[in-house]
Amino acid sequence: MKPEKKPDFLNRLSASLSEKGRENAGKQAEAMLFQIKLAELRKAMGLRQEDVETFSQSSLSKIESRADIKISTLREYLDSIGMQLEIKARPRKAGAAKKKEYVLLKT
Repeated sequence: MKPEKKPDFLNRLSASLSEKGRENAGKQAEAMLFQIKLAELRKAMGLRQEDVETFSQSSLSKIESRADIKISTLREYLDSIGMQLEIKARPRKAGAAKKKEYVLLKT
């Protein structure tokens, strides 16, 4: 007889949270990933926070730790680390509009 398989930590944690709690946790996780990605982009360009001339080190730290950022700030941040920004819109549904993408902003 096989021993009963115990749920892993994430399943137990998820089961212990309310729907609102799971939603909040998901939003926090997305915000953390966004923060990590900004810092990784800068590092991929071979830059330390101190190397970015457009922003002070403390301003850059605040930008990279924010959960939400204005598009204009993101655009300036990316420009200052030598990257471009492109924002696209596309339908969520598989067959909608033949998956056409619409470029909303390209710098």
